[in-house]
Amino acid sequence: MFVYILYSDKLSRYYVGQTTNFKKRLERHNLGIVKSTKGGLPWRLVLKLKVDTRSEALLLEKRIKKRGIKRFLDNYLGV
Repeated sequence: MFVYILYSDKLSRYYVGQTTNFKKRLERHNLGIVKSTKGGLPWRLVLKLKVDTRSEALLLEKRIKKRGIKRFLDNYLGV
């Protein structure tokens, strides 16, 4: 499982999600198949974190969203 953070230059926004197949999921985002991200094409990967279980992925995704994606990134990357 992976928790990932994407960024859209077009929207100047971040997106966080989780998946088992990151390559396929990123492709779906950038083809406009995912309703919540189709307005921000293209999306680029900012961070991808591997976790062991789906429950861990869901908890991490929730924690990132609650903290704020930009704030989480600043803390995680030590900015």
